[in-house]
Amino acid sequence: MNDKLLNHYRATGRFTYAGPYADYFRTLPNNIEELGNLVCAQIIHRITLKQGNSGANADLRYGDMTRYPWYRMRCEDDVFLTATAMTAELFRLDGRGFVLERDVENKLVLCCHYVSVLMTAILKAKGYAARSRAGYAPYIANGISMDHWITQYYDEDKSRWITIDADGFFKKGELPFESQYDIPEKHFDFAAKTWLDIRQGKKDGSKFIYADGRGTNSLKALALYVFYDLNALMNQELTFSFVPLWWSKFDNFNEEDFSKIDSLAELMTDPDKNFEQLYEIWSTSKKWRAFCSPLVGESDWD
Repeated sequence: MNDKLLNHYRATGRFTYAGPYADYFRTLPNNIEELGNLVCAQIIHRITLKQGNSGANADLRYGDMTRYPWYRMRCEDDVFLTATAMTAELFRLDGRGFVLERDVENKLVLCCHYVSVLMTAILKAKGYAARSRAGYAPYIANGISMDHWITQYYDEDKSRWITIDADGFFKKGELPFESQYDIPEKHFDFAAKTWLDIRQGKKDGSKFIYADGRGTNSLKALALYVFYDLNALMNQELTFSFVPLWWSKFDNFNEEDFSKIDSLAELMTDPDKNFEQLYEIWSTSKKWRAFCSPLVGESDWD
């Protein structure tokens, strides 16, 4: 792996910038599994909160959900967008900072994207080349692959990227692989490859679900995540409030539109080898860089 590429992933973006918490992050455990479990202990997923003390939390591994105050936000995804914002709120709620025994009422209610960003930020502060990745996880629910964000860090000794998932406490035997802190590539559906597999008839698109409350699936779900994953590879880990300019027009895409995504996806199947080309596309193409947000629509880009 060349130094230029690794230095890109050692650098931070606006979401992974540690700011005043850089030194604090460096005091956190160096063991990746310990670090991942610690980060997971600070956060409740909104679905876990909704399910209460049932489902994945039947054994209270995430704490007693009945203790979570009814008047607090039940989803803070649009409030704490950056690693610094998340960390500041964790300290506000409990001055000890990151602690395994954090009370349920003092946890943040955030989804996998934020766990990934926080893990990536901490690893970067520790000097790792690290990146968030957007895709789909077939190991979360039976029979389908749910949209999901994970983290990768480059292991210098093993000379490879290691994929980790700190968004959950998985006990031995609950996953189809040995450890959530070294996920084999075949067990995570990276957006670009999955897009191409569906386009080529190798996979059933109906099995890939974007948890947007509308059951968006197949190519429409994957197209959005190709966009997110490209931006994440460029150290811009966009949240779900931001969608590409073309998102509202996807249902009317023609074969030429699909083929343009095919071409990008082909490059993204090997993002390290094709990094220069991907960076050029991201830097020059409005299609893959410009986005709409709650206050900025397509007309603002005219």
